Amino acid sequence: MQPVTLHVMDEGKRQLSASERFDWLRLIRSENVGPRTFSRLLERFGSAGAALAALPDLARKGGARRPLKICPKADAEREMEATERFGACLLGLAEPGYPSWLAALDDAPPLLCVFGNPSVLAKPMVAMVGARNASLNGRNFARRLGADLGRAGFCVASGMARGVDTAAHQGALATGTVAVLAGGVDVVYPPENADLWREIAGGGAVVSEMAVGTQPQASHFPRRNRIISGLSLGVVVVEANARSGSLITARFAADQGREVFAVPGSPMDPRAAGPNDLIRHGATLTESVTDVTDVLGDMLRRPLAEGKRADFRGPQPAEPDTSEMDRARAAVVEALGPAPVTVDDMYRCLLEMPKKPRKSATFSILRIAA
Repeated sequence: MQPVTLHVMDEGKRQLSASERFDWLRLIRSENVGPRTFSRLLERFGSAGAALAALPDLARKGGARRPLKICPKADAEREMEATERFGACLLGLAEPGYPSWLAALDDAPPLLCVFGNPSVLAKPMVAMVGARNASLNGRNFARRLGADLGRAGFCVASGMARGVDTAAHQGALATGTVAVLAGGVDVVYPPENADLWREIAGGGAVVSEMAVGTQPQASHFPRRNRIISGLSLGVVVVEANARSGSLITARFAADQGREVFAVPGSPMDPRAAGPNDLIRHGATLTESVTDVTDVLGDMLRRPLAEGKRADFRGPQPAEPDTSEMDRARAAVVEALGPAPVTVDDMYRCLLEMPKKPRKSATFSILRIAA
């Protein structure tokens, strides 16, 4: 089998200056600024520095009852120094080395912390996830499939968890693998994978959107899972019970337009419930590396053209008047319900409404003052 090659169109990519990278870090670490908010701010104001200067006024116009917490310069300086001291780097969404499949997402991390070999992120990736309490057969299969995918030219991405994740990384060590962590790239979790973490960083990469030193928390794992699927052309699920977090990664993959693969198992084993259900709903039944490469071959032969993300410099829209602000505020109130939603998801929902408010008014009401 010939190793595959990913052809990527990189028009518009540029290297961030030191001051731009610093402003990007302050902006994404500021209160109520998620990945989608970050992109809208840069689209509106042209630079992270200008967006930071505008945040207090946006919060005031949006009806905020207290000043917005903007990331202090001292905090950003400490994070950048700690990142550099550890030997990692902050890779910006606008830069050539940023993974192209991840950059295509509307909630791609503006800054990705990378420890190890950043060049491995340019390889076509397949994610592999599964049960932490995987069976011996499940771990052996994941290890073998990881090695086979590596020989076929793919980089294997996973979350460095116990069980299937660990086995998948082990199988792909010789060809390079990427571990996506829910905490900082310097925080090994689970602790028994310290040796594996060092081996991954030696030939592949450890990545996270979190600051170095961040301890993983339960709320971080779904965010981590969207990056695992977002880096990849497809996700392979090897053993997962019906409520496994691995199925969250599979759902992210489907929502992101990526392929979903599932390894079938015995109906007597609860760990087969997840993959078997995925197959029932259209996932590709996977018994060998050929089942993966046959599906992904066409995707790899087509150049990947990203949306216009790199150059955010443009004319600023006119400021919304009072009536537009009132209309946007009413739309936000109408869309609220008893179940909590993220600010990013609410913004996307409002922009999909038939009679949506103008972007700048929605932005002022919802994005900063929420």
